[in-house]
Amino acid sequence: MSCLFNSLAAFMHERDSFRLRNSICNYLADNNPIIDGLDTKFVLDMEDANYIENMRNPNTWGGAIEIQAACNIWKMRVLVLDTLTNKKIEFLPVNDTGITTIEVSWNGSHYEPIKPPAVVEGHFGGFQQITVSTLDIDNNKLDSVKE
Repeated sequence: MSCLFNSLAAFMHERDSFRLRNSICNYLADNNPIIDGLDTKFVLDMEDANYIENMRNPNTWGGAIEIQAACNIWKMRVLVLDTLTNKKIEFLPVNDTGITTIEVSWNGSHYEPIKPPAVVEGHFGGFQQITVSTLDIDNNKLDSVKE
């Protein structure tokens, strides 16, 4: 399984990266938006005509397209800490604001989940930290939890 899907699954109840991958691939296959104003099928076809079929392979690496799809499905904000530049890349849902934030690190070839501290109000690392949540794959929602 790809490290991106494992990293996102770390924030789920079931921690099932295979189901998460399939939910994202189904979202893309249904031509749901990943970029406001652009047709998803058009964007994916620019990458590879068999993009979704290839992404369903557990050995295929995920990236920005899959992160953006996850943001849109679960209405969340994902911050990716690029450990090479020490900068954060922010992904937001296309049609909604994120109700929670999860963070993953990326070193140019590998993703790892970053477990945020327990509920933090105010600003954390220059970004507002809302709460700690887990994803519910089946219901496409986030459940807040206190750690």
